[in-house]
Amino acid sequence: LHLSAVKLAELHSDLKIQEKDELSWKKLKAEGLDEDGEKEAKLRRNLNVIMTKYGMNGKKDSQLVDTNYIKDGTESDTLDDPRLEKLWSKAKTSGKFSDEELDKLWREFRHHKEKIHEYNILLETVSRTEDIHKNVINPSEENLVKEEILHNKHRELKDKLRSINQGFERLRKVSHQGYDTTSEFEEPRVIDLWDMAKSANFTEKELESFREELKHFEAKIEKHHHYQKQLEISHQKLKHVEGTGDKDHLNRNKEKYAMLEEKTKELGYKVKKHLQDLSSRISQGLQHNEL
Repeated sequence: LHLSAVKLAELHSDLKIQEKDELSWKKLKAEGLDEDGEKEAKLRRNLNVIMTKYGMNGKKDSQLVDTNYIKDGTESDTLDDPRLEKLWSKAKTSGKFSDEELDKLWREFRHHKEKIHEYNILLETVSRTEDIHKNVINPSEENLVKEEILHNKHRELKDKLRSINQGFERLRKVSHQGYDTTSEFEEPRVIDLWDMAKSANFTEKELESFREELKHFEAKIEKHHHYQKQLEISHQKLKHVEGTGDKDHLNRNKEKYAMLEEKTKELGYKVKKHLQDLSSRISQGLQHNEL
């Protein structure tokens, strides 16, 4: 796959979460708690996203942009959306951003591209399900269940589209005006969660508690970014030492690399699992608004 050290660590974290979710689903299925197959369908969608993200779906150039933001390769990455390309080009040449801020902004653009990609996968799944449903001649109790599944998927699409629209507006504003120094959060995923939380059916006390949890979550993400940087540096050093023939130096670098790789995987798993939990809570709050 020719993945970088950081990308391999992320793949490990994604697959670990997928494995855990599949084990949970198998227990539910054994207890007869997924009769409509909705949880199984969601697992398949998640696996599809992972395979596409890391170029494992058999399609050329299907990988999402490299999330190793340390690498100086943004010019070769594409955002696959003329509006995003235009905003990014404007931001780069505006002179309003330091190198560090441009790095942060590029992460936001990449994150937005991933959200669009996941939305398109879900949209394709919903369209296929609707086509099958339309071809059913006789209505039955099973079809009523499938209608409920479709309703849930449409609600999920609506949530994702809301997040995409909010995200684009934020990118447009930041690209034109620069970063707000009084902004509460900096990490794109946390900003998304906070914007959606403010639209959900939370009390003031619940929202304040959620705000504090997001601060802890952002600190966890920053720690993960730190280890990603260290892992990439260690990987580069290891490649350099391999060419020197110094076995003692090589062994020390291998040990350090293995330690950093394991820590990066562990933190990546914790970040993604925490993100799942937070997203689920917000989704429940947004659904409650619609009832």
